[in-house]
Amino acid sequence: MASHRRPKQPSRTRVTVLTTAAAAAVALSANAANAAPSEKLSKDEVKAKVDKLYEQAEQATEKFNGAKEKQQKLQKEISTIQDNVARGQEELNKLRDGLGSLATAQYRSGGIDASVQLFLSSNPDDYLDKASTLDQLSSQQVDALKKIQDKQRELAQERAEATEKLKDLSATRTELGNKKKEVQNKLAEAQRLLNSLTAKEKAQLAQEEQQRADRSANERVDLGDAPPASGFAQAAFSAAQTRLGSPYVYGATGPSSFDCSGLTSWAYAQAGVSIPRTSEAQAQIGTRIYNQSDLKIGDLVFFFNDIHHVGLYAGNGRILHAPRTGTVVRYESMSTIGGPFMFGVRV
Repeated sequence: MASHRRPKQPSRTRVTVLTTAAAAAVALSANAANAAPSEKLSKDEVKAKVDKLYEQAEQATEKFNGAKEKQQKLQKEISTIQDNVARGQEELNKLRDGLGSLATAQYRSGGIDASVQLFLSSNPDDYLDKASTLDQLSSQQVDALKKIQDKQRELAQERAEATEKLKDLSATRTELGNKKKEVQNKLAEAQRLLNSLTAKEKAQLAQEEQQRADRSANERVDLGDAPPASGFAQAAFSAAQTRLGSPYVYGATGPSSFDCSGLTSWAYAQAGVSIPRTSEAQAQIGTRIYNQSDLKIGDLVFFFNDIHHVGLYAGNGRILHAPRTGTVVRYESMSTIGGPFMFGVRV
């Protein structure tokens, strides 16, 4: 009679090992099938990608600048409120001391009024809500209690305002950190691409950029028939001209390096005019000019749909600006900015 034996089952450990090995083999074969051979980008392709990354970094830079400006503003406001609260608390303590002196004098002359005694051991807000109590107090005591109540309410409001601003400050600091990291990541990726070039290609790109900067620094801009927008605008433009060749550095406001809105805000400050720090905020001031032919020397000019780039109009269709990372303050045709002209602003 034939013997029927059940086949020996593989152990759990053996099954697991075999399954893992099979999965790894499938993954490796899939990756091999999908992997495309690594292709080296040409110098022009690298430059195009790097320019795009620099543009994105500039967008993030303006958001970074806005968050930084908001942080500084909130810190000043919170400091002012805290100073007010400290002074208010001193005033409140003096008012309470004054009322205590009244109570002491009243005690020495025949005992403390029951209403004053109640006040000294409870919340005056609840106490004063009872109108009948006022009849039991002297006019001097009533006046002192009202002042204390008003001061307490004022301090409570200021403390609540400070609490809200501190929350806003915390969120702003988080945003500031995120935008800084975004800028740094974009710049790091751009540098990685540049590092993929040969030494010869890097030298060629550097030479092209240097020649462009040299031409801008040495040329005399033909201003054409465009007059200055105003004495202030002319002074701001003249100040910016002294910064030709200064490097672009994100977040910088001069005097030796700038980002785009850092240059324009610095230039107008030299003319005695305070304008906002960021391109987005600068776009909200003054009188807007939509026709390029109506622009005058020193007008602020804005580019890209999100208004993340600004410069000073130099006449004859050119601007004076801090373009992006890897460049310097220079003249440039408005047609080569890389984004559409949106409008000008006359300060």
